[in-house]
Amino acid sequence: MASQDQAVKLLGGWFSPFAHRVEVALKLKGIPYEFLEEDLANKSPLLLKYNPIYKRIPVLVQNERPIVESQLILEYIDETWKHSPLLLPQDPYQKAMARFWANFIDDKLTEAVRRVIATEGEAQQKEVKQAIEAFEVLEREIKGKKFFGGETVGFVDIVLGWITIWLEVVEETTCVKIYNPEKYPSIHKWIQNFLQLPVVRETMPQHDMLIQYFVTIRQITLALAAGK
Repeated sequence: MASQDQAVKLLGGWFSPFAHRVEVALKLKGIPYEFLEEDLANKSPLLLKYNPIYKRIPVLVQNERPIVESQLILEYIDETWKHSPLLLPQDPYQKAMARFWANFIDDKLTEAVRRVIATEGEAQQKEVKQAIEAFEVLEREIKGKKFFGGETVGFVDIVLGWITIWLEVVEETTCVKIYNPEKYPSIHKWIQNFLQLPVVRETMPQHDMLIQYFVTIRQITLALAAGK
């Protein structure tokens, strides 16, 4: 495994829920890595070199070979470092279902919340509605389970993990309410279970810093949309 661990780098940002996914996976697997902080307003030559197509984080680099897109990176980690804990099930059907739910989360929930930051008024309420509908689906799916795959944390949990802090920050920044723990008791219990993992807690950004960051991002995004 030592040769596999050689020269593992993660280009990310302290503010990025997608980079956080990768950090959680690496730490769960016990894989040593070097974290390279990126300033997206002044992208480094390394980022442009390793992700010339999308020019965004996260990027995992192993022995000078880059992998981009957080879900693909998680799968690469699991297939390259095959020791426990496994992120994806071994059963083909269960693995396909894990991928389905991870894609659902990013397509229906993550994207909706991202657009909440960038919109106002009716357009914003449309995205809030989509996010709430996604939560209703996820509440049914996680009911009666500790984690999405059963008793141990896995691929889907890591993909959804951003809601444990980033969602609250988005709500505070935009003054909208998306998540109601009383309405989604199973998700609320899942959040508590997820936050009990040391690797999750130790990689979480500071709440106040995230607030400042997202306030700035929202101001810039709305100003650009208004043509200012």
